Amino acid sequence: MNNGQNQFRDFILERAKKDKVEEARVLLDDSFVKQAEGRITPHYMNNLLPNMIALIEPDKVEEVRKVMEDYSNNLSHIF
Repeated sequence: MNNGQNQFRDFILERAKKDKVEEARVLLDDSFVKQAEGRITPHYMNNLLPNMIALIEPDKVEEVRKVMEDYSNNLSHIF
């Protein structure tokens, strides 16, 4: 995992519901593996956002949504 991924991961996990941190960690780690292997697809990213948002504290959802959408847009060059 590179430094940017670590920062992104920490940002998301800090905003996850306390009982959903491990689930969020698994989703993020899986996405980083898929990214490293070149297996990220638009379909995967479209499903990742709602799955991750469900794990986030309600008052942090919009902040996380924006960051995840920006992250997804930065990955668009690989689709």
